Amino acid sequence: MKTANKIIGYACLAAMLAGAAACERSKKLEESAEKAVAEATAKVQVKIATAERQNVEQLVEFTGTVMANVRNSISSAGATRIDKIKVEVGDNVKKGQTLVDMEPSNYLQAAAQLENLKVEYDRAKALYQSGGISKQQLDQLKTQLEVSTTVTQNLKENTRLVSPVSGVITARNFDNGDVVGSAPILVVEQLNPLKVRINVSEEYFARVKTGMKVDITFEVYPDKIFRGNVSLVYPTIDAMTRTFTVEISIPNEQMLIRPGMFARVNLNLGTMPRTIIPDIAVQKQQGTNDRFTFVIKDGVAQRRPLVLGRRLNDKVEVLSGVSSNEQVVVAGATRLVDKTEVEVVK
Repeated sequence: MKTANKIIGYACLAAMLAGAAACERSKKLEESAEKAVAEATAKVQVKIATAERQNVEQLVEFTGTVMANVRNSISSAGATRIDKIKVEVGDNVKKGQTLVDMEPSNYLQAAAQLENLKVEYDRAKALYQSGGISKQQLDQLKTQLEVSTTVTQNLKENTRLVSPVSGVITARNFDNGDVVGSAPILVVEQLNPLKVRINVSEEYFARVKTGMKVDITFEVYPDKIFRGNVSLVYPTIDAMTRTFTVEISIPNEQMLIRPGMFARVNLNLGTMPRTIIPDIAVQKQQGTNDRFTFVIKDGVAQRRPLVLGRRLNDKVEVLSGVSSNEQVVVAGATRLVDKTEVEVVK
């Protein structure tokens, strides 16, 4: 009888323990559910900063290719044989220096014909004075003489081809003895100064002036900054690209720069009022170079794509995406998506 009572007692105790455990599990589940609901409905806490408006120096970078300041093609006026080319590629030449001697046979023939015309004209002039020929006949001979003089002088000039500028020979296309027409025999380029052409956005048209100082850098000289100035501003804007062309003149006394080099030109276009935000407010879209930020409006986070300008210490210039006096998130942005409700904390 006692054994049966013990069994019943143990059974009752087990039932009581099981019931207590079930109650405890139920309570924990209820608390977890309440916590999940609370977390789901809780607002994300963020810290914010106000976008400011201030004047920012407009240091704008443009790219271009270095060009010779002057480029001359040296060629003959007609089909003539080359007698001797006196320079080679890479030679420095002076203005007026003879570069090529051409075969003079055409010039000599023309010069002989010119002398005959001069004799005929002198005879005709005497006959006209004595009444032997008419004024019309004399004028015809005079015209022939003038034409022959011009042709002969041109042929004479083309027996000695000279350099029109001081520069460097950058191309030689023929050899001694070749017969050439109008194709260039040599190319002379003036390498001091040089120039770079850049295309500038039309928004800066009123700000770019002739004589402005610029900084130029080259990848081949990463630690050097070269100084130049705006030498020419084209007067029209390309309707397709909405840009205008600017020429930059670069001194090159040390001959470190060469035509064809890739150049980066930095123009200081004065100051313009821009929106400024802290750089920690800028987020990067994973896998892209796109930048964005979150703007708080009426307690809701709005995701805004950004177009950025210059970095200014711990702040950044915003070209579009945020207006001045708007509030941007500087802490807590990792938990945000577009239209998330937030709680602003200090």
